[in-house]
Amino acid sequence: MKTDDILLMAYVDGELPAEERQEVEKQIAASAELAERVALFEASRLPYGDAFAKQKLPPVPESLKQAIEEMTRQYAANPHPEQSANDPVPKHDAQLPPSAPVRSRLRVAPMWLAVAFVAGVLCCGAVLRFTPGLNSTADTTIASANTLPWVKAVVGYQAMYGRETLANATIDADALKQIASVVRSDDGIALSVPDLSDAGLTLRRVQRLDFHDRRVIQLEYLPEQGPPIALCIIKDAKPDQTVAAQRINDMNVVTWRQAHLGYVLLGKNSDVDLTELGKRIAGHGVGELVGQADALGLSFRG
Repeated sequence: MKTDDILLMAYVDGELPAEERQEVEKQIAASAELAERVALFEASRLPYGDAFAKQKLPPVPESLKQAIEEMTRQYAANPHPEQSANDPVPKHDAQLPPSAPVRSRLRVAPMWLAVAFVAGVLCCGAVLRFTPGLNSTADTTIASANTLPWVKAVVGYQAMYGRETLANATIDADALKQIASVVRSDDGIALSVPDLSDAGLTLRRVQRLDFHDRRVIQLEYLPEQGPPIALCIIKDAKPDQTVAAQRINDMNVVTWRQAHLGYVLLGKNSDVDLTELGKRIAGHGVGELVGQADALGLSFRG
């Protein structure tokens, strides 16, 4: 059995049958590399199911139900309306029925598909509405066509996060150290994970994302109240740039460049002064969680 990242994600999510799970566990026990990859996947899991289970959603309109049922009946009668008799019929994997869950199909998909998914999610923020307004002492601008594409992308991605998304997320010192080590060795980013506890922010999640073949590191913090706040980091060889603030949609966005790294600090309607916090981070006015974890064995479980 080939153990790739898709299979390991399914293992972490508890989606493998017992026999396959036991086989994966044997391989993990025999390989330090596999064990490290599993630890990273476990650290980057987000409890989307729990988050959406708590949401109060409006009922589906009866007209929409009827429209979907009609479309389903039409498709059942003619599943390939644009296909002629001479066109090839797509074949499903012999081991999986056409109705197999999406995650199960991903387990037999090529690795580039999973990578493309992450990049595609980040690209969802490419089209944004811009509105003015952000109280701070720094230069405040309205987002424009000059706003960097990766900044627009992380804003769109952050919009997917709500407080419920991270309420049950946890990260411990060992997982944080492993992620920081991989980021430094594989991604070439000297990652410093700021301790923002004195601003009322608790680290809940660290993720490695892709944007057009560029690595983006996303640090998610949860305040005592209100929506989460993210610090996103990317390699950027352009000259240093001072902290500046702007408003994109309903998101407060603070950007700067420093030591060949680009930074974005962002959050919705936060009571935290992100501009002042960005200045502190840029000026090394906050501690580093990884260093504290090494010295004190701190846990970041919320």
